Amino acid sequence: MSRCSLNEQFNEQFDAVAQRIIKARTDACAIDPISAEYPQFDMDDAYAIQQRVNARRIADGGRVVGYKIGLTSKAVQEQLGVGQPDYGVLFADMELRQGEMLDCGRLIAPKAEGEIGFAFKNDIDRGDLTLMELQAEIDFFFPVIEIVDSVVRDWKIGIVDTIADNASSARYLVGAKTFSPRGVDFGALELSISAPQGELRGRGEACLGNPLYATHWLVKKLNELEVPIKRGQIVLSGAMAPMVPITPGCEIAFDFAGLERLLLTAR
Repeated sequence: MSRCSLNEQFNEQFDAVAQRIIKARTDACAIDPISAEYPQFDMDDAYAIQQRVNARRIADGGRVVGYKIGLTSKAVQEQLGVGQPDYGVLFADMELRQGEMLDCGRLIAPKAEGEIGFAFKNDIDRGDLTLMELQAEIDFFFPVIEIVDSVVRDWKIGIVDTIADNASSARYLVGAKTFSPRGVDFGALELSISAPQGELRGRGEACLGNPLYATHWLVKKLNELEVPIKRGQIVLSGAMAPMVPITPGCEIAFDFAGLERLLLTAR
């Protein structure tokens, strides 16, 4: 088969998978793993599918407000057989405010993660940005709960499944406070989670060693792809503790020590 024919075949497959994800999200109905049906797909293929899904969202009026970083845990990377994080796109309609309830009926199998978010003063359009330069570009940081969800039944995902599905990102909940990054050791930030399943604890260092390190990776990756972070956009840097399942009627408290306590309620 010629290269042109192969490219056409792959594009048709990407389009078909993207449509399946879009329908699964619309219907809030799980599908079988993409990676099982298309074992030939790699990470680049998965991002090509993600771009198609998100392009449809933009065509329908969605507005990009930032990015999320996933797979920042070395243990999870080893589990999925990858050596780097992944990323997804945040849209304006994904934001929840403190006190606003999460509607589980519009999701499939949601879980919650406590993270640190960053907002930026300027376009971050240099791939060779140093860590110190990155810190200087942070306007403010904030505690955030990311609500992740997977279109794949029972979360039986591989790296291709999660990337294609916008890195499993569904919603994010913010509080009322923002903070200056000056003098902050982000790796030492502590998180306590009170959930129906029990108590969990985490630290910033669980996020690729430091939430700044994960964000630095994303800056380089997006500049390689020529879609740099824009002024005013936000980045959710990755989980500080294990995911917590969300069920209708539950309340989950995320206490970011010395910062803010966020409460997620679901119906």
